[in-house]
Amino acid sequence: MATQTFNQKTTGSKAASPGRQILTQTQFELLLTLRRGENILVTLIVPVVLLIFFTSLNIVPAVNGSAVNFLFPGILALAVMAAGMVNLGIATAYERYYGVLKLLGSSPLPRSGLIIAKIISILLLEIVQVVLLVGVAILLYGWQPAGSPPLALLAMALGTVTFAAIGLAMAGALRAELTLAGANALFLLFILLGGGILPLSHLPAPLAAIAQFLPAAALTQALQATMSNNGTFPGFAFLILVIWTIVVLVIAIRTFQWE
Repeated sequence: MATQTFNQKTTGSKAASPGRQILTQTQFELLLTLRRGENILVTLIVPVVLLIFFTSLNIVPAVNGSAVNFLFPGILALAVMAAGMVNLGIATAYERYYGVLKLLGSSPLPRSGLIIAKIISILLLEIVQVVLLVGVAILLYGWQPAGSPPLALLAMALGTVTFAAIGLAMAGALRAELTLAGANALFLLFILLGGGILPLSHLPAPLAAIAQFLPAAALTQALQATMSNNGTFPGFAFLILVIWTIVVLVIAIRTFQWE
């Protein structure tokens, strides 16, 4: 795709429409993801392993008689973080390091188009994540869907844009090594403060209060509420997610550098 759009510019031929450019770049991003074995490990295997491991330990609160009902929304949130912030952020940082993005910068594809294509590719990848996690939860633990699936999907979509934008903001402004360290450090921090495995009520009160305003806890709480029959609409969690989504996406688009 990069060579195609670059040749279009240098030969003077008519460039494809913005929508077509984004679609082509999205296909390119998916192909690159499938070729990276470590990406598949992080995005597909690790969330499943975490779900099985923590459910089997019986150390997390049981909701409606089963630990999986508490864990499942939090593991979905972790899957979103792994796909967007860790997988996408690190991969993009090394694309920038090796000059792939510099070539794209010479094409008609704008920064916003590249970011949109990358986020769409992560959304498509998350469909596979959700299907895999749902299958494991149902087959191994008898999990049953509850709550409002449309609202849960909306929360996942907002979370995907937020964490993908965080990853892209780091990848577009920092060196590849710093992005690698930063993305993994944030992922670990969000596991501890996200409330998906360790409830926020188990944290010291000041730390729990801070965690409420972080995107990880907001996404987890939104999913927990929308995937429960007894949950109320998580207005505060959705508000925090929307704010993070807008702010981080604007930062990513404005600060992203091709090289």
